[in-house]
Amino acid sequence: MHSAIAHLFASSSAVSVDFDLTFVAQLVLFATFLVVMKPMLFDPLLRVFEEREKRTEGAKDEAREMDARAGELAKQYEAELEKVRQAASAEREAERAKTAKAEAQMMAEARAEVAKILDEGKARIGAEVTGLRKELAASQPALAAEIATRMLGREVRQ
Repeated sequence: MHSAIAHLFASSSAVSVDFDLTFVAQLVLFATFLVVMKPMLFDPLLRVFEEREKRTEGAKDEAREMDARAGELAKQYEAELEKVRQAASAEREAERAKTAKAEAQMMAEARAEVAKILDEGKARIGAEVTGLRKELAASQPALAAEIATRMLGREVRQ
């Protein structure tokens, strides 16, 4: 049989292949090697590769989940930050209103104080003017006599 195969190969090409018992021995050794090494080397190696693939996929899935969770946490953080900003803004506006009210009250008190001081000043000036007018009215006949004396060059009596 092997001569028929050799003849088949020899007729189709210029290469002559001689099959003998060494080929069969090598084939048997190779098959034995596969049978012996499969449970000892190949199956454990395939399990290692499979486990590595599972872990890699698991790590990728876990990374995706962690990324999604990080996105959710970022959204929650932004929402909380916005709430804090709004609360701070409301507090700032309340403080501004409070300050404006206090400022308006201070201005009203200052205006009232200024008005009081002006009224007191006007009253004092009015009293002084009234006092000066009475004094001037009382001294008017004497002043008129003195002015007439100086203008006429002689003494005028009231």
